[in-house]
Amino acid sequence: MSDLPTQPVSFTALGLSVPLLRAVAERNYSTPTAIQTATIPTILRGGDVWASAQTGSGKTAAFALPLLQLLSAGVRPPGRLARALILVPTRELAAQIGESIRRYARFLPRPLKSLVVYGGVSINPQMMALGGGADILVATPGRLLDLIDHNAVSLSAASFLVLDEADRLFDLGFAAELGRILPLLPEHRQSLLFSATFPPAVESLATAVLRAPTRIDIPVVPTTQPDIVQRAIEVDAPRRTQLLRHLIETQKWPSVLVFVATKYATEHVADKLRRAGLTAAALHGELSQGARTEALADFKAGRVQVLLATDLAARGLDIARLPVVVNFDLPRSAVDYTHRIGRTGRAGETGTAINFISAETHAHFRLIEKRHRLTIAREQIEGFEPVATEVPAPATGGIKGKRKSKKDRLREAAGGGQPPPI
Repeated sequence: MSDLPTQPVSFTALGLSVPLLRAVAERNYSTPTAIQTATIPTILRGGDVWASAQTGSGKTAAFALPLLQLLSAGVRPPGRLARALILVPTRELAAQIGESIRRYARFLPRPLKSLVVYGGVSINPQMMALGGGADILVATPGRLLDLIDHNAVSLSAASFLVLDEADRLFDLGFAAELGRILPLLPEHRQSLLFSATFPPAVESLATAVLRAPTRIDIPVVPTTQPDIVQRAIEVDAPRRTQLLRHLIETQKWPSVLVFVATKYATEHVADKLRRAGLTAAALHGELSQGARTEALADFKAGRVQVLLATDLAARGLDIARLPVVVNFDLPRSAVDYTHRIGRTGRAGETGTAINFISAETHAHFRLIEKRHRLTIAREQIEGFEPVATEVPAPATGGIKGKRKSKKDRLREAAGGGQPPPI
C-alpha cells in the first residue's frame, strides 16, 4: 500500500505536462486531492493501480489526466481499435467522465479522439463514430458488447484499462459481461481499478486483472465531515411530502436532490410538488436515456428546483454547488448512505443532508449511525410533529450489507412492489 504524502503538493510536482496543467488551472484546481497525489505519479510510471477513495475525492482526474498524457505520446493505429477502455456501471457516469476528459484534453497539441457509448439510445450513431477507432472509449459493459458483436470496435490494441466504480459493476449485475470483455483485451496492458468498497467479487477481479498493483487507500477523514451538516427530522410517513414542500419554501433552497426508494415514488412525489407550484422532475432507471439526460440537464441548469431520484443518482453524478440532499426514504445500505449525502458538500463547498425519520425507520437509522460512527440529534418541525410511535425492529431485521440481494435488485427494477406511504 502506498504511503500518502503528509504535505500538500502541486500539480506541477506530479509530473503533468504543460497543456494538462493549463487545463487544471482553467478548472480552478489549486492543490491536488489525496487520491490524485497518490495515483497520478504511479500511473505516469506505467504501474497498475488498485485504489479506493470516498465519493467526491477527485477520482476522475486522478486517472484521466495521466491517461491523457500517456496517450499523447503515441499514435492511434488504423482500424476500429480503442487504445484505452474505461468501463463504468451507468450512463450518467459515462457521460460525466467523457465530458471531463474533453475538458482536460482541450489544450493538448494533438487532439485525442474520445467517445462515450452506452445503451438506451440508438447504436447506429455510435457505430459510425467508431469509424477510425478511438483513443479513449468510455463505455457501459452491455453496449460495449453490442458494439463488439457488430464488429464496430476491437479491444485488441487497448493498452489501458480503467474499471471505475468496480463494486457497482457487480452490484448492477455486470459480472457476466465483464467475463466476456476482459479476455478480449491484450495481456500486456496497464490496468487501473477504482472502487469505493471491496467486496469479495471485486477482490477477485483485482487479483485477476492487475499485475503487481500499487494499492492506494484514501480513508474517509472525519475532519472533512463538517462540510456536510447532517440532520434527522422526525415525521409521520404520510406527511413527508408536505414537510418536504414546507422546508423547500421556508429554507428557500434553490435546488434539492431528494432520494426515494422506488421509481413509483419519484413520479408520485414529483407530481405532488408540481401541483403545489414547484418545478420538479423524476430520475429513475426506467426512463429513456433522453428523458434521464433532460431531467439532469434541467436540474443542473436551474430549470428544475427539485429532482426526485432513486439510487441511480447516488454515485458518480457531479452536480455543482448542490446545497441540499434529502433522504425522503432511508437507503437500505449503509454504504449507499455515504454516496447519497456525498452529492452535496463537494469541491470545498458546504452542504446539508436531511434524513426523514418515521416510526418505522428509527431503528434502521440508528444502525446507519452505528455503521458510520455518527450521532445525529433528532429534530421536530413545528406543525409536523409525529403522532405515530416507534415500531420495534424485527429480531432478524437490520440494515443490509454492502450488496443488495438478487431478489432485491429484481424487485427494485420492477418498481419495488407495493409503494411506501408518500
